[in-house]
Amino acid sequence: MDEEKNLPESSLRDVQEKIDYHFQNIELLREALTHKSFANEQQSENSLANERLEFLGDAVLELVITHILMERFRDYSEGKLSRLRAAIVNKEGLSYIAHTFGLGSYILLGRGEEANRGRTKKSILANVYEAIIAAVYYDGGYQKVFDLIERHFARLIDKAEQKGFFSDYKSRLQEYSQAALGAVPDYILTSEEGPDHEKMFEVHVSINGTHYETGWGSNKKAAEQEAAKKTLKRLTGEDMD
Repeated sequence: MDEEKNLPESSLRDVQEKIDYHFQNIELLREALTHKSFANEQQSENSLANERLEFLGDAVLELVITHILMERFRDYSEGKLSRLRAAIVNKEGLSYIAHTFGLGSYILLGRGEEANRGRTKKSILANVYEAIIAAVYYDGGYQKVFDLIERHFARLIDKAEQKGFFSDYKSRLQEYSQAALGAVPDYILTSEEGPDHEKMFEVHVSINGTHYETGWGSNKKAAEQEAAKKTLKRLTGEDMD
């Protein structure tokens, strides 16, 4: 292939150095870095987009991160492990890792995506990283990809634990309500009581016109978190503590 329409060998070597993995089958890496917009423009049977690898990579990441979290946090319940995993394995986390490795510079993009700054889009970066994970799994097997993910995610796992993602009930309620109810929560300030220096706020959660739980707090944000926590417990039946 014309090098202008493909990744030069030097770029493939760079990516391997950055992610700290060297492929036996370099074509797997080339495929992982090929966005569908590029493959569509090439109109060639040899131009494989990374969508199938991305599909597999998503499953591999879930399995490996779950394995790591269960080993590290042996006293956590299934619910806590699930929430911690969700705080780590998401578009933000994956695109962050892809960005730290500078993967955007190496993605094969079509002209339209190139013009639309596709190299900086979080969704494209996250998908490319998932595709690379699948490529490593195919190339080296489970233990190799496990070791790679453990290295790449070490800082994110530490940050997730330290920042207390479990307490961000508003974000969790929004994710749940969008997926399960097809709507985002509204937080309605229903009352303010007390003098200015000791004011208490009451907030009610409404989703798609249905009123749920009420929260109290010394500021509106605290009241919203409390209302979100109660609503999550009501909707999911999970222990929120």
